[in-house]
Amino acid sequence: MTGHLAGDTDGGWQVLGRLVEASNATFLLADAEGQRFVYKPRAGEAPLWDFPDGSLAHREVAAYELSRASGFEVVPRTVMVEQAPLGRGALQCFVDQPERGDLVALVAADEVPPGWFGVVIGVDSHDRDVALIHADDPRLRRLALFDVIINNADRKAGHILQTRDDRVLGVDHGVSFHTEPKLRTVLWGWAGDELDAAELALVRGAVEAVDAGVLDPWLTAEEVSATRERATALLAAGTLPEPGERWPVIPWPPI
Repeated sequence: MTGHLAGDTDGGWQVLGRLVEASNATFLLADAEGQRFVYKPRAGEAPLWDFPDGSLAHREVAAYELSRASGFEVVPRTVMVEQAPLGRGALQCFVDQPERGDLVALVAADEVPPGWFGVVIGVDSHDRDVALIHADDPRLRRLALFDVIINNADRKAGHILQTRDDRVLGVDHGVSFHTEPKLRTVLWGWAGDELDAAELALVRGAVEAVDAGVLDPWLTAEEVSATRERATALLAAGTLPEPGERWPVIPWPPI
């Protein structure tokens, strides 16, 4: 990794463009060596009624730190930088994706392929029944488990990336770690399934990472405590949660 991603920045960035589909100001940067990064400045965060102002970049870094320390390894390397085009913000390694089929898709309701889960049925703009589906893929399941722990309120299909070395990573964790239940995801296919030994070990790793203080620089004490409680509740239940009825459980738009 470059010195920039290690946090030793001198402001020598090249702005390659803005990602205009993002709800907050998001830019593609390059350093002097040509390595690309996704930059989310605190100054460009849109206010949210349920998350503290100026906290989304911190949550992006918190998700990476927990993923790294627990052994999940499902978030691209992300750090906080000070000297960047719009000041303090989260800087994440850009993931160069190969041409592969999507792991989450919309299909005709009667055309769910074998090995895929149907998540929800809806109607498209032509009044045709369609199904939101995702693959029964262990890499996706690992990400779904991580999302439960961080209370991810926005796991869209577009936030799921495949790497050239066949990993599946998640991005856009700015609306995670809330103290209240807010899990919204397209990855409900394993709801109620028992966790296997490897998954339980990952959850225990998350508890240990929280206890070691990896989240303390980025979240409030209440948010850290809530993260630990979610992980310990997973260990006690031994199963992935099922969608409830107290809040919307599918993000919009889902893709």
